[in-house]
Amino acid sequence: MARTIKGLGEVALRVNDLDRMHDFYENVVGLEVMRRFPDAVFFRIAAGHGGHTAILALFDRGEEVAQERSTLDHLAFTIGVEDYEAERRRLEAEGVDVTPTVFDWTGWRSLFLRDPEGNVVEFVCRDPSLVPTWKPDEP
Repeated sequence: MARTIKGLGEVALRVNDLDRMHDFYENVVGLEVMRRFPDAVFFRIAAGHGGHTAILALFDRGEEVAQERSTLDHLAFTIGVEDYEAERRRLEAEGVDVTPTVFDWTGWRSLFLRDPEGNVVEFVCRDPSLVPTWKPDEP
C-alpha cells in the first residue's frame, strides 16, 4: 500500500486554563494566533503539506476533572486532498467508524476515527475547492 500520510497536521491539547495557556503559547513560545473561539484557540506552527498549516490547538477542558483525563485531545495527520475519498473508503471497508468533517473557515476536510484505546485520530487535508475565510501560507 502506498503511504498517504504527508506529515503531522496538528497537536491538540485539552487545557485547564485556556487564557493562561493562550498567553504562554503566543507570548512565550511565539506562535501566531490563527483564530480564537470562546472555548478554543488555534496557533500556526509552520507551513505544512499541500496548504494545510501545521497548528497547535488548545481546547478548554471545561468541567472535565483534570486528574481523570489526559491533556491530549487528538492526533492529526496530513494527507493529500487527492487521497481523501480513497482513505475514507479504505477505513470504512476496514470496519472503522469514520466521521467526515468540513472546516469551512480553514478550507480543510477531515476524517475522524478512534484508535483501539479510544484516542481520536484525524486525517486532514486542505481542499482547494473550499474558500476559507482564513488564508493559509502557500509553500
